Amino acid sequence: MTDPLFDPVACGDIACANRIVMAPMTRSRATAGDRPDALQVRYYAARAAAGLIVTEGTQPSIHGKGYARTPGLYEPAQVEAWREVTGAVHAAGGHIVVQLMHTGRVASRHNKAAGARTVAPSAVRAQVSMFTDAAGMQDCDEPEALTLDGIRAVIDEYVAAAHNAHAAGFDGVELHAASGYLPMQFLCASTNQRSDPYGGSAAARARFTVELMEALCGALGAGRVGIRICPGNPFNDVADPDPPATYTALLSALRPLRYAWLHVIRSPLPGIDAFALARQLYDGTLIINDGFDPASARAAITAGQGDAVAFARLFIGNPDLVRRIREGLPLAGFDRNTLYTPGAAGYTDYPEYGAG
Repeated sequence: MTDPLFDPVACGDIACANRIVMAPMTRSRATAGDRPDALQVRYYAARAAAGLIVTEGTQPSIHGKGYARTPGLYEPAQVEAWREVTGAVHAAGGHIVVQLMHTGRVASRHNKAAGARTVAPSAVRAQVSMFTDAAGMQDCDEPEALTLDGIRAVIDEYVAAAHNAHAAGFDGVELHAASGYLPMQFLCASTNQRSDPYGGSAAARARFTVELMEALCGALGAGRVGIRICPGNPFNDVADPDPPATYTALLSALRPLRYAWLHVIRSPLPGIDAFALARQLYDGTLIINDGFDPASARAAITAGQGDAVAFARLFIGNPDLVRRIREGLPLAGFDRNTLYTPGAAGYTDYPEYGAG
């Protein structure tokens, strides 16, 4: 019997050799100037056997940064640094897309460049704290509410980052619209208190994300653009009173774009089947994520829940995860204490099977 995880699948214009996706994971290893370096080259190239790699969240502008040591894609030096990463992945036979992540109000000035702003749909501070290298744990800053011109400027920043992604050799981009970051802040009523065309009804709250996806598809072609969502996830202090209505409005409005993939994280809320909702409202390649092991991933694909499965934690300690799944080899664990620490420890020092 063939293993469904190793059937090929197309993510739009990207022909993936298997259905094992490396999920985006913030690892906080970027260097000065928010650039990847040789560590990221080694880290991603070692995992190039995945059908598709989605990078760690990458800010599209200086204003989009929230966390310490996350990479950007808005300056020439960043483009050049990322080109080393994509070149290494492609040389190893893999495909890699960059996840564009604007954290919006989930940010501290201690992690941002001088002159960078913290923006959101409304001036509502996130009741969460974050680590900063400069000042330890800090509360998030109060954001500025975006004007209509500011919304247009943010979309333009994303488009510029998409063009930079193409210049850097990425196979496409994924819009991070989950985890309480800027697109999700527009989607959720608790963080979007606007009374203009971008606030109020579910369709109006979805408008920013829809226009952003339209712009990204226009920049790169729909076959190179995906989006990641997690209906109802309260992470980073967001709340949605009716996630099914919100995401029905969003996915219905996005459907005509024929974008390349929809990446759905299992909803943490009882009674919400995010995978089934996505299947109902999206006709393309569905990537499902959260809590899968190889056996449950096979079962999910066989049952038609998704077309590919994204693994996060398993890729941390298993750079050769694809081989281990294919050959039924034991899976290694990982050290949670080094998830976000600088340097190679807990990042590029996990050995392949039989090498450690």
